[in-house]
Amino acid sequence: MNRRRNVIISLTAAVLSGCLVYGMYKLQRIQIEQQETVEVLVPKRFIGAGERLAESDLTYKRMPQAAFVPEMLVDSEQAAGKETIIPLGRGEPILNWKVDRYYLQPKRSESTFQIPKEYIRSISNGIRAGDKVLLYASGDASPSTRLFDEAVLVSSVKTSGNLEIDDVENPNLLSLAEGDKEQMYASRRDANGMIEYLNLNLTEAQWLRIDGLCKSGETKLVVAYSPESLDLPAPEEANAP
Repeated sequence: MNRRRNVIISLTAAVLSGCLVYGMYKLQRIQIEQQETVEVLVPKRFIGAGERLAESDLTYKRMPQAAFVPEMLVDSEQAAGKETIIPLGRGEPILNWKVDRYYLQPKRSESTFQIPKEYIRSISNGIRAGDKVLLYASGDASPSTRLFDEAVLVSSVKTSGNLEIDDVENPNLLSLAEGDKEQMYASRRDANGMIEYLNLNLTEAQWLRIDGLCKSGETKLVVAYSPESLDLPAPEEANAP
């Protein structure tokens, strides 16, 4: 009887010892994985371009530390409430440039200025809100020149009736977000209305230069559509302080 009891005790001790060793192994493995991986924010489902992200759409996923890049979001507060610039796949790490809260808002260093009609000599009718434009100074007394090296962002383009110029069925901004260049081209062709009011996001120095050149009436602006409009924006960078 004692021998049987000793065998049972030995087997129980072996099982407990094995469980303890296995538990220590699992604990060490988890610790190693946590040291070598990082939690990043991912969507729970496919998110289309232009959708506003909610907390319920987001979850976390562990990925190797070696694959992590600084553009990946790691906190739900960095994405919740923002709009998607391009579609996001389920379980795909969310990069900061793929979402934005206020894409057409000016940067911290900028303000939105409405360009007076008398300041403009010509403007491309293909320009839409969200586009990048190049500004040129044109006058009879001096040679034409490009005002700024960089293109500037168009905040809004409106008709005399204060209506935003766009194709209602296929908005240009949505096509831009989805990277659909063919639909962007079509929306520019199909939109009706003559541009009367142009609002640009400019720094104070840029506006003062425009105003100083154009208020006398001798020099006017030529506003040209820029191919930079086809490049996807980097919203987090654009709205950074």
